[in-house]
Amino acid sequence: MEDYIIRAVTVGGQVRAFAAVTNNTVGEATKIHNLSPVASAALGRTLTAAAMMSKMLKSEDNVITIQIKGDGPLGGVIVVSDYNANVRGYVNNPEVYIPLNSEGKLNVAGAIGKGYLNVIMDLGLKEPYIGYVDLVSGEIAEDIAYYFASSEQTPSVVSLGVLVSPEGKILSSGGFIIQLMPDADDETIGFLENKIRGIPPVTTMLHEGKTPEDILKYI
Repeated sequence: MEDYIIRAVTVGGQVRAFAAVTNNTVGEATKIHNLSPVASAALGRTLTAAAMMSKMLKSEDNVITIQIKGDGPLGGVIVVSDYNANVRGYVNNPEVYIPLNSEGKLNVAGAIGKGYLNVIMDLGLKEPYIGYVDLVSGEIAEDIAYYFASSEQTPSVVSLGVLVSPEGKILSSGGFIIQLMPDADDETIGFLENKIRGIPPVTTMLHEGKTPEDILKYI
């Protein structure tokens, strides 16, 4: 499946959504930087987030940067995307290895540790917009959601995932962002909360062959 992003808005404009598949992008980044599995997951999640967030930019000369800095062995992550979702990025320690977490999954939170997340948007003005939040989990998706709620006052659900084989091959990568618009009513909010609570991991859905369109239709 080729990498791509879709955008959707519900009838009435109460919810907007973005979904992406990024298998090839993250696979290429893993090869270029010779990333360990946990480094692939951290960089891949951030690349996916930046690619989707680039579709929120208003002009072709706009640029978005996501910077994550933590006290864990990974050190940090920096990703830059232009208006067309052309992304690039790196991690400070590409070869980091740490044990799996208590659920038997790649321990991205442990690799990043405690720290902060910056979102920098160059909108062609004299000064860029900079949003700063402390990391709430280090899992990246929750931290991006917290950024939206704290810095942009936009309640959001963010799901990011990278499925890596034991040999380091990227099996699936992608994510989605669901955002409530200011006029969202209680019925819509309740529906989304219930739906998101039971949704499978995004990497599971992508690995099963579901497309970004399938994922948003399911939600």
